[in-house]
Amino acid sequence: MNLPKELFEHYKKNWLLGDYSFITLEKGPMKSLNPDFTVLVIPPNDKRAMWTYATIGMSNTVSQPIEIHLFSENENDDLVEILTAIAYYKLTGNSVELNGTVNFGRPWFPNSKCEYGLISLPYLDGPELEKFRVHNTVISFYWLIPITKQERDYRCKYGIEKLEKYFDNENFNYLNPFRTSVI
Repeated sequence: MNLPKELFEHYKKNWLLGDYSFITLEKGPMKSLNPDFTVLVIPPNDKRAMWTYATIGMSNTVSQPIEIHLFSENENDDLVEILTAIAYYKLTGNSVELNGTVNFGRPWFPNSKCEYGLISLPYLDGPELEKFRVHNTVISFYWLIPITKQERDYRCKYGIEKLEKYFDNENFNYLNPFRTSVI
């Protein structure tokens, strides 16, 4: 597989990878759009006690190149499909941007109320991960936080700052797929 090596090296530099794997969906239209697209999967390790799923190749766009990642308490390869669908949506010219939301089209995990994702700054990793220059292009690396419809609607109505205040005040557990809405 011909991976965009620079993107992988950026993740490696920031997340000090031990074990990892790549999962690429063989079904669906993504392969025709970007045959090098894949999802990096990092199991819990000394640095993080959670699973990490990160896109490699989503930034293959003319405008606003981004990569996204999400964290999970449990291993779930279905998250690869969610990330691939979001990347496909972006690569077909749709808006996927910082502080925006995306519809997963299904729950994050079965029976989860989190059916949307919030594109957020990578608060757990900071600016070292967030911005990366490769081939005269700045790529932004954002955190995809699963949220509920109520949280998405609240962000649309009142803005990201007010929603983030709720997250801070309610001891928001971004890893719990079965959490209730903070709204």
